[in-house]
Amino acid sequence: MKLIDDQGRVRFGVHHKPIDVVNYRDFDLRTVMDRKRTRLARQWRFNQFQFVSAMGPDWLFGLAIVDLKLVSSAFFYLFDFRTGQMLEKSYLQPLAMGTRFDAVPETGETSFTKGRLEMSIGPREHGHGRRVRVHRGDELSVELSLSQDNDPLRVACPAGYNGWVFTRKSAGLPVAGHVRWGDREWHCDDRMRGSIDWSCGFMRRETAWNWACLAGVLGDGRSVGLNLAAGVNETGVTENALWLDGKLIKLDMARFEFNRYQPDSPWRVVTSDGRLDLRFQPAGVRKERLNAGVLASNFRQYAGTFDGVIIEDNGARTPVQGIRGLMEDHFARW
Repeated sequence: MKLIDDQGRVRFGVHHKPIDVVNYRDFDLRTVMDRKRTRLARQWRFNQFQFVSAMGPDWLFGLAIVDLKLVSSAFFYLFDFRTGQMLEKSYLQPLAMGTRFDAVPETGETSFTKGRLEMSIGPREHGHGRRVRVHRGDELSVELSLSQDNDPLRVACPAGYNGWVFTRKSAGLPVAGHVRWGDREWHCDDRMRGSIDWSCGFMRRETAWNWACLAGVLGDGRSVGLNLAAGVNETGVTENALWLDGKLIKLDMARFEFNRYQPDSPWRVVTSDGRLDLRFQPAGVRKERLNAGVLASNFRQYAGTFDGVIIEDNGARTPVQGIRGLMEDHFARW
């Protein structure tokens, strides 16, 4: 199924079946004064990004590829909870040179190259999920495979006066593989879980949001994953969801409580349906400030630990204890 119908309208709401292609060039994009935009304008205003993470008790790895047409960017980082060390790299490419981003949420390829760096996110050869590869000469080698991505959340909602956003998310996925950075190597074990965030659209010119993601194994042995956001993708439907053993449970609005100017202080996040109440203790942070006039970003993504409780469909109170994850505080102008 295509996201845009034959009359140039977006199919808004939660999609339980795959969106085969985001045919954004068919969207009836207009100015705020209702004038039709050209096909070239539709091409240049369309933004895409994909973020993939792998996390476990000892370490956490994340990477993203972002295509803003005027510029593309990529970053990856690894936080070691045992040592408190954060390793990170980030890159920019003018006019998105060396960047590929298929508008195909389920099976498309996303890649970024610059010099000796090669990054790619693509479908697994067997089964639902993603395979992630990052190589930079002899310095870096990342090979990860996220599997059992069978019940993702797919949401399309309006953004601003004339835009929209589509996102496909999943969390709590088994992860296999390794990360080798310099002379050190980290291997995935049966406690590692991951997340996938594939998003695109004609987004608000200025956007600010908070985001939470966790992935791990509960005390009873079940996989758990979580995606929560406030400030984005909440016009009529939210992107908030919980996964227990791969099964999607839709959640209501999320509220984040934190002190932006005391970055080491704990966070709290709850949902309005009473299904979730979690505390988060930051341990490491990847941050970036960019103010280039047309483009700007004030970005803080924290690695840390979640504790609290979730309420299952049958009313059972399930404790969340020591699950690794991410919290984000982000302003973007694009």
